[in-house]
Amino acid sequence: MIRPRLTTLAPLILVGALAGLTFWLDRLGQDSDRDLVGPSRHDPDFIVDRLTAVTMNAAGIASYTLSAARMMHYPDDDSTLLTDPTFVSYGSVKAPVTITSNEAVVSSKGDHVYFQDNVRVARAPYAQNSELVMRTSFLHVVPDKHLALTDRSVTINDLTTVVTADGFEMNSETGVIRLLSKVRSTYDPAKESSPKPR
Repeated sequence: MIRPRLTTLAPLILVGALAGLTFWLDRLGQDSDRDLVGPSRHDPDFIVDRLTAVTMNAAGIASYTLSAARMMHYPDDDSTLLTDPTFVSYGSVKAPVTITSNEAVVSSKGDHVYFQDNVRVARAPYAQNSELVMRTSFLHVVPDKHLALTDRSVTINDLTTVVTADGFEMNSETGVIRLLSKVRSTYDPAKESSPKPR
């Protein structure tokens, strides 16, 4: 009596197992599709070409401007990628600071900007001070605090001086620059008396 019952139940067990396997494979395929098109993907939801944005202070005067050849926003982390960005901080009206790079990433709230690849920071000349230019590979900017900082190697030069260091912090409002380590400097007084280009 036992063998006929097993013989009768075997096809049912096999069909049940196949149905379970089919359901599992179907769910697995749906999860894979969800990974490909869901939040785990890092695809832009909108793109803007030739962007320019201006932030005003309480007095209605431009505090800083940000422009880029292209802007791409990513919804998965709410970040924004900028191509060929130009950032100008007017923390010091006498000497605005301009930052350019190949690209930059803006945080979700816009309170942090990370410039990378061929970063150039230029403080405009004013009074008896010549233009000051800094170059590095990466720069973290906190616009509302007028801060620019990096832990990478930097080269800074003005009319007469060339300085290299590892790590750099600059406050564009106060004009204070802090070099973190391995600081080296060369000074050429002959350039101070040479005629300035017009």
